[in-house]
Amino acid sequence: MKNEIKLKPIGIIHTPYKEPKGMPIQGTFEKGVSGRAELFPEYEEGLKDIEGFSHIILIYYFNRSKREEFISRPFIEDETHGIFAIRSPHRPNHIGLSIVKLEGVEKNIVIFSEVDILDSTPLLDIKPFVSYFDSRENVKNGWLEKHFKHGKIPGRARLD
Repeated sequence: MKNEIKLKPIGIIHTPYKEPKGMPIQGTFEKGVSGRAELFPEYEEGLKDIEGFSHIILIYYFNRSKREEFISRPFIEDETHGIFAIRSPHRPNHIGLSIVKLEGVEKNIVIFSEVDILDSTPLLDIKPFVSYFDSRENVKNGWLEKHFKHGKIPGRARLD
């Protein structure tokens, strides 16, 4: 049974990255770059108490992806993998998720660093990152493990 789910943006994410080329594959590789999430005014009160968190999870819509791929090549290797085993934007629902460092809040603007999101991306939701809930022990990293063990993921890995 396929039901349609309708989502609406709660704001727009602004970053220095106008195109994928040159953007880090994960925000932790570029700690000094900042962005901001501009919430639409009607959602501003939802930011109450968020400043007590060091990191937040941004959930957004990959609005520049116009295709779906079920098998794809990740940015860091030539082998293909299933879409649910990689973080490609070309997903069935084009949903993205990034953990960013919260730098501050000014009215309806959330300022953050550790950015890996394109400019003008629609923001769908914000959740607090809670280490007690969001960290796990004995984690397996699947096909990526070989890259970590051999140091193949450089500290500033970027999209080509």
